[in-house]
This record gives sequence, structure tokens and C-alpha cells, in this order.
Amino acid sequence: MEEKKTDILEMLLKPETPNVMRQLPEKQIKVKRLSELLGAEFTMTLRGLPYGKVEELRESGSQDMGVHILLAGVVEPNLKDKRLREKFGGATPAETVKAMFLPGEIEDISRAIERLCGYRMTTIEEIKNV
Repeated sequence: MEEKKTDILEMLLKPETPNVMRQLPEKQIKVKRLSELLGAEFTMTLRGLPYGKVEELRESGSQDMGVHILLAGVVEPNLKDKRLREKFGGATPAETVKAMFLPGEIEDISRAIERLCGYRMTTIEEIKNV
């Protein structure tokens, strides 16, 4: 019995195929140090970034790439809130993030966002000829 090959183009054209620009992966993380300091779980909701945003960040040439990835990919809490800038003394959201988080925390959070974008993980699999 011959196995019918799936038509990949037809599969992609189905109405139920998700729009990756609108249905970006999300995940919740807990920041251990802030949870301990605050006496309650400090959780954040992260979301992957669409291609255009990743390219925009790359083209900016910023030395603080991790900070900007963090700011773009953290959905909750709103790290751009003016009250946080006032509390932590940052002139910009990027400066506020640097005042709130340790460098290793910024790197870990930005890497988690990158993984939601498909970076730093295996996203393809080689097909072996049978």
C-alpha cells in the first residue's frame, strides 16, 4: 500500500493555519531573586517577537541588545511604566531595567525570549532517506 504524500502548500493555505505574526508563543517565568526579595512570586509573561521586530533590534546596533529584547518581549509586567522609572531612577525604560535586574537576569530573560522566537534551540530536523 502506497502512502499518500501530504501537500505542504495546501496544508499552509488552510484557513486554520496560524498567522505567526499574531499567534506568537508565550510563557511564564519566575525571577528567583526578586521573588525572594519581595516575599511573593515575581512572575513575568514573555512573548516571542515577530521577524520585523527582531530585524529592527538587530539593525539598531545597540550594545544593550539583551535589554532591548527584554523590553520588547516582556508582556507583563509593563516594564515601560512611568512609575517604574520614577521608582528606580531610570531616565529610559532601558535604564530602569538595568536598575531592576542583575546582568545575568537580563541575559537569562532575553535568552528565554529568543527561544520563543526560535533562536537558541533546534527548530529543524533532518529527514533521513528511507
